[in-house]
Amino acid sequence: MLESFGQQALINMLVHLAFFAVTFWALQALNFEKFLRANRVMQARLLYILLSIAIGSVVSNFFLDYLSWSLQLQHFFQ
Repeated sequence: MLESFGQQALINMLVHLAFFAVTFWALQALNFEKFLRANRVMQARLLYILLSIAIGSVVSNFFLDYLSWSLQLQHFFQ
């Protein structure tokens, strides 16, 4: 029982990290320089990281919820 909780925790962590990375990569396609003040490089990087975490966690939560629901469907047909 505890073994499956550990596996689920590891999968959740890896999925979150993967979606953070994908979101960070996707955000680099946008040109944020028009919206940022000059000489605010550290703040711009922090904004990229925070946006990546925010968007990535929403997408990864959706993915993990959908995965969980699809695994629970087998109980519907028993």
